[in-house]
Parts: sequence; C-alpha cells; structure tokens
Amino acid sequence: MTAVLEPDAAQRGILQAMLHGSTAFGDLEGLDEHIRSTPNEFAVVIGPSVPSEAAAELAQWARVHRPDLGVILLRHDVDSAALSLALRSGMREVVAARDLASITTAVQRARSVANAIGQTIMDEAQAAAEFARAQAAAEIAQAAAVAQAEAEAPRGKVLTVFSTKGGVGKSLVATNLGVSLATSGHTVCLVDLDVNSGDVAIMLQLSPQRTINDLVGFNGVIDAEGISSILTRHSDNLSVVAAPVRIDSPDQASQDDVARLIDALRRMVDFVVVDTSGMFDDLALCALDRSDCIVLVGTLDIPSLKALKLATSTLEVLNFPKSTWRFVLNRADGKVGLTVDEYEKTLGLKADSSLVSSREVLAAVNRGEALVTAYPNHPNSKALVSFAKSVAGSIGGPANSTESTPSSRKSSGSRLRLRRA
Repeated sequence: MTAVLEPDAAQRGILQAMLHGSTAFGDLEGLDEHIRSTPNEFAVVIGPSVPSEAAAELAQWARVHRPDLGVILLRHDVDSAALSLALRSGMREVVAARDLASITTAVQRARSVANAIGQTIMDEAQAAAEFARAQAAAEIAQAAAVAQAEAEAPRGKVLTVFSTKGGVGKSLVATNLGVSLATSGHTVCLVDLDVNSGDVAIMLQLSPQRTINDLVGFNGVIDAEGISSILTRHSDNLSVVAAPVRIDSPDQASQDDVARLIDALRRMVDFVVVDTSGMFDDLALCALDRSDCIVLVGTLDIPSLKALKLATSTLEVLNFPKSTWRFVLNRADGKVGLTVDEYEKTLGLKADSSLVSSREVLAAVNRGEALVTAYPNHPNSKALVSFAKSVAGSIGGPANSTESTPSSRKSSGSRLRLRRA
C-alpha cells in the first residue's frame, strides 16, 4: 500500500488517482495514525505543498522506527536544497511533482526495498529463533550430561554408628568396622562427629594435625582436594577425619560443612563410617540423613535398653526405615539379671552381632589398635569382621546410583520437630 500526504486537495486528488489503491491525507495527524496502525505500509509520498521541516521530521521518524517504509519527496523544483534535505533526513527519493512516470517508478522501487528489508528482518528473526533453540538444546544437553556423569560417578555408602548413651562401645564398633572394611580391600574414611569427646583418633593411635573444625576455613567450598588436607592416614585404605583435640576451639564445623563433607567423601571412598555423639544433635542428624545403614549399639543393662528404646522410637518418628537399621549388642554375656531374649523383645530388634565382655578389648584400646588387628582370633574380632562383611553385602557396597536412600530424604522439618519435642 501507498500513503499520500498533500494539503492541497487538487494535487492530492491527482496523486491518488495516479497511484491506484493509495490512501491520501491532508494533514500529518491522519497520516501518523495510518502509518502506526498499518504495519504493511511500504511507501509515503510527500506532496510538494508539505513544508520541508515537516517532511524531514517524518522521514527521520521513519528511518528509526520503520526502516522498511520508503519516504518519497515530491518537489516542483528538484534543486540542491531538496536533495540536501532528502539526504540529511533519510528520504528514499526526490522526484519532480510533474513527472508522474518517475513517481510511479519510485513507488515500485520502494515496494521492492520494503520487501527486501522485510525478508531480511524475517531471516534475522528466524536465525535468532534457531540460535535460541540451539542454545536451549545445548544447555539441556549439558545439564543432562552433568546429571548423567553424576549418576554414573561411583558413590560410596555411609554407615553411621549411633547410640544415645555413652560407654556402650559405640566408638569401638565404629573403629573396628572401619578397619575391617579397609582390611577387606575397601577404601574407608572414618568421620568422628563427637566434637566434644571423640575417641576415634586415640583408639587408632593417631595424632591428627588437622580436624573436622578445619572445615570452617574452606568457606563452604569443600572438595576432594580440601578434604585430603584434613585427613589423617591410618593405612593405605583407611583415613580419619578426627574430632577436635580441644573443646574450646574458636571455630566449629557447621551442619552444612558436615553435610558437604559426607557428600564429597561418598565420591572419594567406598565406605564412610561415621561415629556420633550420644545425642540427636545437628551433626548426628546430618549423618543419619545420609546413611545407607544405621548401626545401633547397646549393652545388656536397663539404662542402655531405655536409652536405645528412646532412640529407636525417635528414628521411627523421623521416618528412618527399619530396613536400614543394624543392632550390635555389646557385653552380651553379662550376668545382670537381664537376658538377651528379654532385651531384644523389649527393644523390638534382633541383634545382628553380639560381643562378649573381654579384657582384650580394653587392652587393644589402650594400645591404640583396633581389636580386629590386635587380636584377630578373638571371638569379638571374628564377630565384628563378620558383621562388617554382612553390612557391606546387605547395602551393596559402592554403588553407581544417585537415587536417594529412604533415610537421605529426611527434611529439615523432621529435625525441627525433633528439637521441639
């Protein structure tokens, strides 16, 4: 379509009659409304009666906002002033008002240019859309590749040794479980989360230079390289993240630090064995949330039975499935008026392993050596080694799956309910 702007009615009639299908206007207001509402308009013929300033203003607007719109200026005399005006304002052509054939030709050229510009705009839009689609596809593919890499990355298993009563042999079980797994060829990291009185390093005769509280200095960036710097090596297959050697340490590892530590260790070793404090504190809950196996430890006495019963009730409230629980009964041979059957019936759990009272246990602890290596033929050593093999077999050893275990899906809401209880 073509629009004509010409205040003089006679001249406007001539132009409209010559340019079939054109729309003629006698003022800028009508033309302006027409152009803004007609996106397919390709040419505006400005008649000779339109002042130069108004013609230039219209052309400058079209150059910026409608580059496909060709502005053709008609003048009675096509002199240097008219040409200069057209050049400055971006008009497409200047034609003599009496040259009707040239006017028609100029309009046809404006149509061709508008079509070319329109095609270019469409091509650019299509290219931009294709680029956006390709970029989105690349981002999706990259995300899928990362997810697949994480899914295929070996993931170690987390074993958390837990009890809500001290003195029941929790650290004994944790250290010997870790040593047994390491001796059988697995890579193992023992993590001591009893930050106030952890004994794992002492029980293995280790002198740690760095402890779990050094995680604070990592500022949340906890990776394999950083973790390696705080490990204390026990053997080729066994390392330890030790508890603080001072209870007045100014820096305390946070729950988030411990969560990142355990998550990273799962990608570094076959088994992460966690020793906990005797309470449901934030660090213990953090480990329990990530556990493939929860090893409960108790002794054959009423206080221990009461504490362990409360612990199992709490685990049930927090929806930790019983299928992940294992129970070790320590000092199961005690003649204290309470039988193993009575203990198990009251607790609602069968012992997966039973240990007897023995002076060799304390002797090994005092020597800073695991019982399973100090006295490999001792009944407790054999029981612990067998228990370690059973646990490793039941949870499948190192896995190539990122699917969360039931216990790893606990929410912070569960922890909050626990604190309020």
